[in-house]
Amino acid sequence: MWEYHTPGIPDELFERSEKLPMTKEEIRALTISKARLKPGDKVVDVGCGTGSVTVEACKQISPGGKVYAIDKDRKAIALTQRNLSKFGLRDAAHLIHAEASRALQKIPAADAILIGSGGQNLAKIIEGSAKNLKPEGHIVINCILLETSSTALNELNRLRFNDVEVVQVTIAKSRKVPSGTMMIARNPITIVSGVKPGKRK
Repeated sequence: MWEYHTPGIPDELFERSEKLPMTKEEIRALTISKARLKPGDKVVDVGCGTGSVTVEACKQISPGGKVYAIDKDRKAIALTQRNLSKFGLRDAAHLIHAEASRALQKIPAADAILIGSGGQNLAKIIEGSAKNLKPEGHIVINCILLETSSTALNELNRLRFNDVEVVQVTIAKSRKVPSGTMMIARNPITIVSGVKPGKRK
């Protein structure tokens, strides 16, 4: 289905739903890059939505790794499962239908946690993620709202994460029109990332 190891699977290859959000391919590529994934890693995808980030992460941590995809929406879990099957990655992921803050307490310690949604519970989710992450583990939070990015930055600083970084990304993609090619802008995304302090044993 997608023979390449590099992230950034074209959006049109995924099954989608108008009611479920999907992280676009360029943002996924940056997210995976910031997470510093490698084969054998355990990764958590909070708010998996369509499963596009879950699929990308599975390709990076195989063989031997596992992605724990969490969403409170049963339809998101079902769509993520379909996309995993489409890319032949069903065995690389474990799907969890639950609130993220509860699910994080019950899964193995992670090498990286990717947060695509959190809403009003984001601070609680980040705190739970900090407890679940291994020392030197990476957290990457994708934010659409300014308020969300502010919460993410404040929480990572409060929890004394290392290498906290904020990157705002604005993507425009080409579209053919009768008179030529025009650029269509997408919503800016703020990516907040950091590394949990401590040394792995």
